[in-house]
Amino acid sequence: MKLCPTGHATHPQWRMAASLALAQLRGYMALPGYADMPNLGLLYITDHYASEAQAILDFFSAELPTVTDWSGTVGVGVCASGAEYFDEPALALMLLELPVDQYRVFSGVAPLPRTGSSSGFTAHTALVHADGHTPDLPGLIAEMAERTSSGSVFGGLAASRGPRVQFAVSGAGTVAGQGAASGVFHGGLSGVAWGAGLGLITQVTQGCQPVGPRHHITAAQDNVVLALDGEPALDVLLRTLGVSLQADPHQAVERVRGLLAGLTDPTKSYPLPTVQHPGHLGADVRVRHIVGLDGIRRGIALADQVQPGMGLQFCQRHAAAARADLVRICTEVREELAPDLAPLPQRHITGAIYVSCSGRGGNHFGAPGAELQLLRHALGDVPLVGFFAGGEIAGQHLYGYTAVLTVFTAPEAPDISD
Repeated sequence: MKLCPTGHATHPQWRMAASLALAQLRGYMALPGYADMPNLGLLYITDHYASEAQAILDFFSAELPTVTDWSGTVGVGVCASGAEYFDEPALALMLLELPVDQYRVFSGVAPLPRTGSSSGFTAHTALVHADGHTPDLPGLIAEMAERTSSGSVFGGLAASRGPRVQFAVSGAGTVAGQGAASGVFHGGLSGVAWGAGLGLITQVTQGCQPVGPRHHITAAQDNVVLALDGEPALDVLLRTLGVSLQADPHQAVERVRGLLAGLTDPTKSYPLPTVQHPGHLGADVRVRHIVGLDGIRRGIALADQVQPGMGLQFCQRHAAAARADLVRICTEVREELAPDLAPLPQRHITGAIYVSCSGRGGNHFGAPGAELQLLRHALGDVPLVGFFAGGEIAGQHLYGYTAVLTVFTAPEAPDISD
């Protein structure tokens, strides 16, 4: 797989931004080692451009005739290698040159076939863009993951103060079921499925710091945690924070407002160990808001359904912990690409997709663009594109306050200089 050309720009007028990005793409396409006949494009726009989504797609489709397949969505921000455009009119895109039997663009009108179908294509994993207002979205994500041989997908939810658009064009409209679809969709899921022949590595980085040990949910109803480790859940929460509703209710409520809850599946083995590395929740933890306290039942209401057997750990947003965890996953990616033990060959990154929570963008990392600068410093100056989402997708689950990094890899070219 060749290096992926990228382009990104900001401008009040979308056509100017698109022209600037197009010039960057063409510059990369002329360089040795970069794709010069790309057939797949990933396109991300900020919500300032959401109403012009069709015009933007038509512009790039006309200017890049070899690109017959498109996928993407809208976010409150977009990003590229070392660059972040948050809450401003901007777009970012990446072009890939891939074997046609190693990917499929899917959407609501051209869905991803189930594993083992007669389509001739087996999805190993998939990049998924979704509308957060879609009914039973967690179930749809899990069902989408089951359509892949790995049982795992990655991506994020569209984030927009206007239309929550998605881009999905497959084979210039020739795929069965797509018909005269324009390529701009609203609602549901869309994305790109990848074949097993492509080298991909996906990592999840958390943006929160643990507060206290992990607990075992022993009683729950709907979205209310009633007991943790056999004790009333509210009592465990107050003890963790060192506050009392009776002594100082105002202080207790203020402390709880800054707290979140990290959940793990009931399929995990218990008892869960306490955190050994402060600042790292683990990729299996899904962070959810605490939406209320039940004083009568001594319970805690969360913004998700819970059940006995799940793990729960209180946590809070923490910029330093987010920075440290981002560096950690980049280090693990680099170590996987360059194993110490022969005869495993070294590999290099040809492109990367980064989906970060909209709550991490802007100044959360200390300054505008600091998250992407840190990512480039830790991972290297690799081709990268992505967006700031309303929720992140990894494995079979929907996350919050996280970022999902996926890199495309290829074998290192042999050294023929001697």
